[in-house]
Amino acid sequence: MKKLMTGNEAIARGAYEAGVRFGAAYPGTPSTEIFENLPEYKEIYSQWSPNEKVAYETAYGAAIAGLRSISAMKHVGVNVAADPMFTSAYLGVNAGMVLVTADDPDLHSSQNEQDNRLYAKGAKLCLIEPSDSQECKDFLKEAYDISEKFDIPVLYRVTTRICHSKSTVELGERVEIADKPYERSPKFSATPARAKVHHMRLENRLKDLEEYANTSALNKMEIKGDVGVITASAAYNYAKEIFPEDTSFLKLGLTNPLPKKLIKEFAAKMSKIYVIEELEPFMEEQIRALGIEVIGKDVIPVTYELNPEILRNCLFGEKSPTKTAEVQATGRPPVLCAGCPHRGFFYTLSKRGSIVLASDIGCYTLGGGDTCICMGAGFSAGAGMAKALELKGDTRKVYGVVGDSTFFHSGMTGALEIIYNNANIIPCVLDNGITAMTGHQDNPGTGYALSGSFAPKAKIEDILTAFGYENVIIVDPNDLDAMKKACDEAETCGKRSAIITRRPCLLLKREAHTKAKFNINSEKCKKCKMCLKVGCPAISTVNGQPVIDRAQCAGCSLCAQVCPFDAIEQEG
Repeated sequence: MKKLMTGNEAIARGAYEAGVRFGAAYPGTPSTEIFENLPEYKEIYSQWSPNEKVAYETAYGAAIAGLRSISAMKHVGVNVAADPMFTSAYLGVNAGMVLVTADDPDLHSSQNEQDNRLYAKGAKLCLIEPSDSQECKDFLKEAYDISEKFDIPVLYRVTTRICHSKSTVELGERVEIADKPYERSPKFSATPARAKVHHMRLENRLKDLEEYANTSALNKMEIKGDVGVITASAAYNYAKEIFPEDTSFLKLGLTNPLPKKLIKEFAAKMSKIYVIEELEPFMEEQIRALGIEVIGKDVIPVTYELNPEILRNCLFGEKSPTKTAEVQATGRPPVLCAGCPHRGFFYTLSKRGSIVLASDIGCYTLGGGDTCICMGAGFSAGAGMAKALELKGDTRKVYGVVGDSTFFHSGMTGALEIIYNNANIIPCVLDNGITAMTGHQDNPGTGYALSGSFAPKAKIEDILTAFGYENVIIVDPNDLDAMKKACDEAETCGKRSAIITRRPCLLLKREAHTKAKFNINSEKCKKCKMCLKVGCPAISTVNGQPVIDRAQCAGCSLCAQVCPFDAIEQEG
C-alpha cells in the first residue's frame, strides 16, 4: 500500500517497520513530528525527555539493555546530547541505536545552521542521509541492521526540506526483532583504561564499515556520460533537476565513512565532477584529499539552503526559467500571538527604564531581548552579564528569562548558578503550561506524558525554593498592575527573588479561555496610539484611527489596561 507522507511521518513508520521498541526525544523544529507520530505505533514505547542529553542517554540505555531504540532532535539539540554521543561510539551497542538529527539549512526556525555531518566525523559515527520520504523509511530500517552489524550508533541526518516535504511511500510490514539479552560486561564502561581499547576497536569497525559502504545499496552509481555529480540528501533532488539527461550520478546515502573506493571508481570514468551538497564541504574536502579535482564550494555557496535556481545560476550562469510573480507577499516578522500571556511581561519590562534582558529560545524570543543564545542561557549568560556589569560599576538591573519547558530542559542549572555565585539577576520563568513554540508538546511541568496519560507534575516554585530562592513571586502577566508590583518587589525586597509568570498559552486546548472581545470607542479615542505599544497583532490603524480586528482579538485586555482614556471597551 502507498501513502503520502512527510519525511518525519516516514521516519516514524520506518521505526515501526524496523522493530524498534523504545524511543526518547526532545521536541525541536524540524524534528518534532517524528515523535508526535510514534504513539500511533503501540509496539513502540515513546517519551518526551526533559532535554536532548537525557533523551539520548535514555535511548542508548535501552539499546544497551537489548531493545532497538531511536532518539530524535533538531541539529542544535545534538550539541546538548554530544557528551554521551561521542562516548557511545567507543562503546558500541547491544541492540541497534539511531539518532535522528534534523538540520535546518536557511535557519527557518533556528539560531544557527550548523552542519551535523561534521558530528559524524568528529564522533566517529555511521552517517546515513535519505533524500525523500520513501528513503526516510527504507534507509532507517537499513540503519538498524548496520548499527547491529558494525556495533555502532547511527547518526541519521535529515533537513527541514526532507522532514516537511511529502512524497509517496510504499508501506511494509513490521519486522519483529528478538530482544537482545543483556549481561553485565566491561563493554559499556568507558573508564580510561577500557576506553583506550574501545577506541582502537572503533577505528577497526570504521574500516570495516567503509568497505561495506563501497558496496552498500544505500550508495548508487548511475553512469550516463563523462560529466559526473556526487551528491546526497536534498541536494540530490536539486541536482537531478538542473543537470542534463546524460549526466552521471553517484548518489550517496551512507556518507560516513565515505565509500572511497566507489568514489575513485566513479571519478575514473568522468572528465568533470561536481560535488553538490548543502552547507559545509563535508564530502568535497574528503574527495579532494583523494587527489580528485572537483567543482564544488568554489562556486556553490556554503550558506543557506540550495535550490534549482541557485544551482543553475552558480554552475551555469543561468537564471531559472520559472516566471517570478510580479506581486510579492508582504514580509511579516514573527510576533507573539494575539492574547499571548508573555506580552504583559515584556510590556512591563519595557517601562522599567534601563535594564538588561537576557532572553532565551522559545516563544518569548519574540518579545525581544539583549541576548538570545541557546536554551538555558537566559539564566546562565544573564548571570555572567550581571557579574560583569557589577565589576564595571554598572548599576543596570538584569532580568533573565526562560520558559517552563526550557526551565526543565536547562534552566535549572542556571537558576542554581545564580544562587551559588550570588549573581545580581532576577530569574523569570514564563510558564504558559506547555512547550509552545514547537507545537504544544508536554514536559515535566504539564502533568501529561507523550502518550496523553497523566504524569507527575513538577512545580517550578518548589524547585526554585529548594535551590534557595527566598521570595518566589507568582503573577498573572495579563494583570499589568500586578506585573509591575512583582518587578518592584523582586528588585527592592532585599531577598533572593525569582518571578514566575503563570498563564496558559491561549492556544492550549486543555484550558478554558475567555471569549471576551474588545473594541475601540472612536468617540473616546484620542489617537494617542498607546494601545499599539503592547505589540498586539490584532491592533492596527486605519486612516490614523486605531482599530481592533475582532477575528484576532483574544480578550486578554492588555490594550484596555494601557489606554489612558478608557476608550477600549469589552463587548457585551
